[in-house]
Amino acid sequence: MNVRPAFANYLPAGPPPPLAQIIALMRESHARDLALSDEFSLAKSLQRRLDGGGLAGWPAYLDRLAQDSGEAKALLASLNIGYSEFFREPLAFAWLEQVILPGLMQQRGQAGLRVWSAGCAAGQEAWSIAILLDEQNAERGQPVPIRIFATDRVETLLTEAREGVYDAASVQQLRLKHLRRYFTVTGDVYRISPALKSCVDFSVFDLLAEGTTSPVAAIYGDFDLVFCCNLLFYYRPEVRQRILDKIVRALRPGGYCVTGAAEREIVARQTELYAVAPPAAVFQKRR
Repeated sequence: MNVRPAFANYLPAGPPPPLAQIIALMRESHARDLALSDEFSLAKSLQRRLDGGGLAGWPAYLDRLAQDSGEAKALLASLNIGYSEFFREPLAFAWLEQVILPGLMQQRGQAGLRVWSAGCAAGQEAWSIAILLDEQNAERGQPVPIRIFATDRVETLLTEAREGVYDAASVQQLRLKHLRRYFTVTGDVYRISPALKSCVDFSVFDLLAEGTTSPVAAIYGDFDLVFCCNLLFYYRPEVRQRILDKIVRALRPGGYCVTGAAEREIVARQTELYAVAPPAAVFQKRR
């Protein structure tokens, strides 16, 4: 089952991007492989670059791409997945809050919980997880040690994530009690509290890199919970499978994987994971 129909159906009328030529040019002139990207996502990014560049058509864009390293960098940057929200997957977070996390924390006890936010962008996902876990600990008689490893391949996004500073529009989906407890507010600027920052480690990690399974900062995998949300559908099927294989290896037996709702059918085909909370995209690794 394809997650998206043919990309041409979603682009403006006119000649579609010459994907094969652009992929070959980027590989030969700039040593970057755009063939890893999902065709739909790549075509949309290219169309935005063409529309924003004031060029007459694709031949002119190919010429610019060949001669201008700045345009090549801009195209690559447009393919980075930098968008995120607090509690972006409400069904998954509700299931975690009410069912999965209480059970995990009871099971792990003082051995502690290890969580990986893979592709964390500007940090909203990692902080959302930290908020839920801190709330769970506050309700327990004996807190469970928590380590959250949040990774992205874009250092500028990680800098934003570490700072934990957001505007009013970014925190609209948060509950009032979360804003009061986990943020300090100055005008329209919301800062993550220092206490919450102590349990999250942000570091560079490329999910596509060969020979790596989990973040270097984590030393080893054995995660109880891995988030990899709204990332898989940006890549071709074989690349998605490579990422999923990496996540499965990083999970401890019985650990959980959360993806975006739009990616649920992709993950459902992974034989070592099974759905535990349809229609939410929450899966458990077979023991």
